[in-house]
Amino acid sequence: MNKIFAVIGLGIYGRTICEILTDKGGEVIAIDNTVEQINRVKDFVSQAILLDSTDEDALTDAPFDQVDVAIIAIGDNIEASILTTTLLKQLGVPYIVARAVNKTHYKVLKQVGANEVINIEEDQGMRLALNLIAPSIMEKVQLSKTIIISELLLPKKYINQKLSALDLKKQFQLGLTALRRNNLTLDAEGGTLRNEALLFPEEDDKLLEGDILIMVGQEEKIEEFQQNGEL
Repeated sequence: MNKIFAVIGLGIYGRTICEILTDKGGEVIAIDNTVEQINRVKDFVSQAILLDSTDEDALTDAPFDQVDVAIIAIGDNIEASILTTTLLKQLGVPYIVARAVNKTHYKVLKQVGANEVINIEEDQGMRLALNLIAPSIMEKVQLSKTIIISELLLPKKYINQKLSALDLKKQFQLGLTALRRNNLTLDAEGGTLRNEALLFPEEDDKLLEGDILIMVGQEEKIEEFQQNGEL
């Protein structure tokens, strides 16, 4: 029987976890308190539930008695992540993974019952080293021992090509979660305005110079893709 995972908090981080777990054959219950985020995952997860994870009554009504692992992917709302961890522990969820944004947050999550805590602060030194040795890789978040989320400057080889040309899944076993793009416009006085947009491209969409790819997969595969694109 496949494991059942609950992912709480469906920003880029949580949504990416949903995608990876689903691709690997896991059953995923995705939970968020906004309709917009639920709509982004409802077509590929097992269940998508709209609820406030800090509401004890709402959590009690959700199917956590079936869940093997709960991943609390809530971002900077420290209070919500701690309360959610506490409530899930009370509900008897066997294994809880939570995301911390600093050392104090990490300690509190462990104290209230998280079995595993991903400490975002500890990743900062690793990101700096990575940026120094490979400047086109801009950000990296460790999801597991082998899987990362990485921001990567679009390699020269793929500028002005369609997304399908990257051949990410077949050749590199990578996923593209989204991309960041700077749109340049002029103000009333002729000055340049830079507006950053977060896009979710389709296979036929063209990639542009300066695009930042938000990718998921094994670190060595991301590095291989980067090197291949610079040849």
